[in-house]
This record gives sequence, structure tokens and C-alpha cells, in this order.
Amino acid sequence: MQTVDHDDISRQIVELSAMTTGELAKRYHELHGQPVRTRHRQYLIRKNAWRIQANAMGGLSERARRRAKEIANDADIRVMAPRSLMCPPQAEAGGTRAASYQPRDPRLPSPGSAIVRQYKGRTFRVLVLDEGFDYEGDRYSTLSAVAKHITGSHINGFRFFHLGSK
Repeated sequence: MQTVDHDDISRQIVELSAMTTGELAKRYHELHGQPVRTRHRQYLIRKNAWRIQANAMGGLSERARRRAKEIANDADIRVMAPRSLMCPPQAEAGGTRAASYQPRDPRLPSPGSAIVRQYKGRTFRVLVLDEGFDYEGDRYSTLSAVAKHITGSHINGFRFFHLGSK
């Protein structure tokens, strides 16, 4: 078992805070073996410090590496939304109505699509309908109304759900 010089590790980490962003990026490349695309100083300091400690102390145990691979292999990755989310609700049998043309906002996805937003640790899913939106079984005429229901304060629905202009 190799001995770890904690003073040397501490000295290297203290030196990181005196480096310029360019020097930190160069050190990142040396430690990680690949260039970094960010110039966020604190991020570079943290990543370099972590790698210095991991190199000196051995990083993750083999058991932790195996478990991480198991979790990654078992992860269900959905490529498409479930069909139930993609198909709009069907009209009642025999129900007909006159189709009137109303231009849709180009920022909105097509009817039957789901808009998903992470907010305060929860996932919110809103179904886009031909006329309005469905959230938890309730219908809303605007995205702003849904956003107000979720947040408790008035907010632009397009901004809240990150549906900006293209």
C-alpha cells in the first residue's frame, strides 16, 4: 500500500487558487487527458482538486465502479414518449363540430404532445390539447394559467416551460 503525502496534496490544491483560468484549463488537460470546454474558474478548481486527490488516494473502489456500471446498464432510456402521450384524446362518437381555423402559436408543440418541466425537485407534465392544456386532469386555456397553478404566482407560461422563439 502506497503512502499518501497529505501535505503535498494540500499544497497542490492551494496552488490551484493562485492559477489563472488558462493555467487551470491546461492543468485540467494534464490531469484528465482531455481538453475542457468551460472557462468557469471555480468549476476548474474543483475538478482539478478532485482529480489530484483521486490520483493520490486511488479514486473509487473497484466495488463502487462495478456498481456504477450495473446502474448504468440497468437504466431504462426512453427514446420516444409513450403512445398514450402522443395521441390526442378522441372525440365522443357521433360528435361533430365545425372546424374553425385559428392559427397556433409556433412556439407550442403539436396537440397530443407533452411539455415536461422540472421545478423545485418535482416533474410537471402538461398535455397539449387542440384547445388548451391538460394538467393533472384539469383543463387550462393558457400555459400561463398552468404555470400560475404550479408556482402560485403569475409567470409567463412560455418562459416557465422554456418554450422560446425558435
